[in-house]
Amino acid sequence: MSSYSELIKNFEKVRSYMREFYVYGFKSREEYDKKSARSYDDERRRMESWLGDHMSFVRTPEGKNVFISIDSRVSQHNPFYKAFKAKSFTDGDITLHFILFDILHSPETVLSLPEILAKIDEYLSGFENPMVFDESTVRKKLKEYIQQGVISSEKVGRKILYRRADDVVLTNIADVLNFYSEVAPCGVIGSFLLDKEENKDDVFSFKHHYITSAMDSHVLSVFFKAMREKSVVTVSNLSRRADEPRMNRIIPLRIFVSVQNGRQYLLAYQPDFNVIKSFRIDYLSDVKIEEPTPRFDELRAELDEMQTKMWGVIAKRNRYGEDNIEHVKFTVKVADDEEYIVRRLEREKRIGHIEKIDNNTYCFTADVYDTNELIPWIRTFICRITELQFSERTLENQFRRDIEKMYRMYGV
Repeated sequence: MSSYSELIKNFEKVRSYMREFYVYGFKSREEYDKKSARSYDDERRRMESWLGDHMSFVRTPEGKNVFISIDSRVSQHNPFYKAFKAKSFTDGDITLHFILFDILHSPETVLSLPEILAKIDEYLSGFENPMVFDESTVRKKLKEYIQQGVISSEKVGRKILYRRADDVVLTNIADVLNFYSEVAPCGVIGSFLLDKEENKDDVFSFKHHYITSAMDSHVLSVFFKAMREKSVVTVSNLSRRADEPRMNRIIPLRIFVSVQNGRQYLLAYQPDFNVIKSFRIDYLSDVKIEEPTPRFDELRAELDEMQTKMWGVIAKRNRYGEDNIEHVKFTVKVADDEEYIVRRLEREKRIGHIEKIDNNTYCFTADVYDTNELIPWIRTFICRITELQFSERTLENQFRRDIEKMYRMYGV
């Protein structure tokens, strides 16, 4: 019988399976051919241990397909965060962790490294064949905890003294954490903090709850670190149209998140092609930070300037720095009591300008890199559009054909 351990070491492996099961299409056991059937069963059982309350299945002629089903009216928390809370540790890691925090049990306890090592020896002296932690190991672990903010250090003369960092009272910001954990990139951080709260009130429900971005939290955290350090990274990019991943050397500049579907993108400079382009975060893995680059501020300023012509994440600038700009114009007619339509135009436009022609007519114009990104938004005004002009005539003609087809469907 197949068995599995719920605890995991390599999250990228789990992320890969989760994407195949829940994001890119719910494959049956027979359809999933990247790994053995036994691996499929083991990983599916592991995920069921986290997501069992949200999993359903349907039988098709091709076999049994498992899928995730969540009612956002009753599920206020992202279930994918449970995967991050199933990380495994070595015996040495977990033993040293609890010993250190028992020794430094309060912010008032201040000890040097030799004193901490002596107390560790006292802890372990009563065990048969006790573990041995050398000075280098303990120093590295303390340094790691200092970076994470749970241990603080102070240099006094030639000594470095360590103590536990002051506890933070989270009760007053529980509502903030509840919201942050479900809507922000790397919201899993908020989920971990909420686990420390004994009395949690779920005050938010989400009509559109984009939960699958949780799987990209680790990759996102590395990109944020690289941007803070203004560094180059190498990253593996595996798209749905490629059989093998492609390694890219890029400079990450900004993270964009779609408010329509929750999808996350990285806008980055690609030195090999001298362009700034977008990458889907869920296609990226194995991010490694390299050396800082002196061009970071220059490139981010260039991206900021390009955003004045970006409706979404497409930026058509060639390797010579020349823009490929398209012009969009459409006019809408509103009734006397439809001022809310005008407010919608103003509120929802990301770029461009609105000109009042008369009391009932308004014209929207914009210069953009990609007209196609605006079309879903333009369609929402379709009953009121009286004039439409795209410099990209192929898209304009397709837009008009789509409207004519809709008229025929409805007998207009």
